[in-house]
Amino acid sequence: MEKVYGVIIIGSGPAGYTAAIYAGRSNLSVLVLQGYETGGQLMQTSEVENFPGFEEGIMGPEMMEKFEKQALRFGAELIPEDVTSVDFTQRPFVVRTDSAEYRSQAVIIATGASAQWLGLPNETRLKGRGVTACATCDGFFFKGKDVVVIGGGDTAMEEATFLTRYVNHVTLIHRRDTFRASKIMQDRALNNPKIDALMESEVVDVVGDAAITAVRVRNTRTGEESTLETQGLFLAIGHRPNTELFKGIIDMDETGYIIPKEHTMTNIPGVFVAGDVSDHRYRQAITAAGEGCRAAIDLERWLESQGEEVGIENWN
Repeated sequence: MEKVYGVIIIGSGPAGYTAAIYAGRSNLSVLVLQGYETGGQLMQTSEVENFPGFEEGIMGPEMMEKFEKQALRFGAELIPEDVTSVDFTQRPFVVRTDSAEYRSQAVIIATGASAQWLGLPNETRLKGRGVTACATCDGFFFKGKDVVVIGGGDTAMEEATFLTRYVNHVTLIHRRDTFRASKIMQDRALNNPKIDALMESEVVDVVGDAAITAVRVRNTRTGEESTLETQGLFLAIGHRPNTELFKGIIDMDETGYIIPKEHTMTNIPGVFVAGDVSDHRYRQAITAAGEGCRAAIDLERWLESQGEEVGIENWN
C-alpha cells in the first residue's frame, strides 16, 4: 500500500524546517521536499546576528544545518528535490518531483521568495562580500562605510534610511528620472543628509576581488559610464515569491504572494502557507520560523477537526 504522509512540506528555509519540527512533535509523519538548493535565502547570508539564542552570531549556512538536524531529530524525512507539479483536487494530495510522486493528507507551502538581482556575473561572485539584498540583515556590518542602494520604490527608500544608522553615506541609484516611492518615503530619505540620489543611472558592473570596491554606472540617457567607489551594494528592486508552481491553484495577490484565507490555511482546505512566500513586509528568518510554527499548529488542529487521528501510524 502506497505511503500517505501526514504532511508534505514544500521548502527548506526557516519556515519549512520549523513547520517540520512542530509537525514531527505532533507525531505526524512528515516529508520535507527541500528543493535542490536547500536552506533558503540564509544559505547566501554570511553572518546572522539578530536571531535570538545566538548571542555571538552564526553563519547562515550553519544556522540552516542546525534547523535541518532538529527537523531530523523529530522524525522528518528530507528529500533534496524540486517539486514539479501538485494535485490538490482531492485528498490525499499528490506532490510530484522529477523522480517520484508523494501523497499526503495535508501540505504546507514554504517555498519562500527570491530577491531580484541585476544578473551581473560579478554581482553573483561578490554576494556576501559586500553585495546583499537585505539591509535589515546586513546593515550592521557596514558601519562607517560608503554604500550604494539600487531601487526607486518604498523598499529602496526604507533600506537607504535604515542604513544611515550605521553607514557613513548612501548613494541611491535609480534608472529613471523620478522615484516611484510614496512622497512621504521619498521625503524621509532625501532629506537625510547622509543620502544622495543618482538618477537616470544603472549599475552595469560590480568591481572587486575579495570584496566589492566600486560599481560601474551608466547614465541611461547619455550612455556615459563612470566608476563609483563603494564598500557595499544593496539591491532593493523587489522580491519575487516562488509561487509559479501554484498559479491558478492557490489564491495570490497581483505580485504572486499567497493570500491565506483563514489563519495560515489557503483557499484549499488542508493546504497551508508559511514564510516569505506570503510575507512581502518583514522577510526575516525569525518571522518565517514563526509562520512555520503557526502553519504546523493550524494543520494539526485542522486534521483533528476533520475527525482524523494525527499519529504517525495512521498515515502509513
